[in-house]
Amino acid sequence: MQSMHKEQVEAIVSDLSDQPGALLVILHRIQDAIGYLPEESIPLIASGLNLSRADVHGVVSFYQHFRSTPPGRYIVQICRAESCQAMGSRELEAYAKKTLGIDFGETTRDGQITLEPIYCLGNCACSPSVRVGQRIYSHVDATQFDELLSELTTEPLEIV
Repeated sequence: MQSMHKEQVEAIVSDLSDQPGALLVILHRIQDAIGYLPEESIPLIASGLNLSRADVHGVVSFYQHFRSTPPGRYIVQICRAESCQAMGSRELEAYAKKTLGIDFGETTRDGQITLEPIYCLGNCACSPSVRVGQRIYSHVDATQFDELLSELTTEPLEIV
């Protein structure tokens, strides 16, 4: 782990270790700060919370939200909730996987896009929905997905 990441992890663990239910808060904070949970952070977290490495690893591996590898520059999430599925997200999902040449949880070879499922963006009236960063796109079909990809690869989006 880069020393900068190690220092970040240690600082986050130190700042939050006395909170009730600190493990999930710490995991989220590390992923928000670094973009993923480096494998080398597991023993630091375990030590700081007086847990076993297996305890920490078990929580990390249980929740799909946590990543153990760096994500792409952009994280593209396709909603898989019932409303979006009823309105075509399964087809969009298949199209996105084929177009990008990756599956959910994977990153394109150029490191630009990580594709992830998400289970409800709260945008059901505008299904199917896709999120990039904090921006939600509505009524996305294959054509709009291609336009979104073009936007991501030609102009940097302001990801909030």
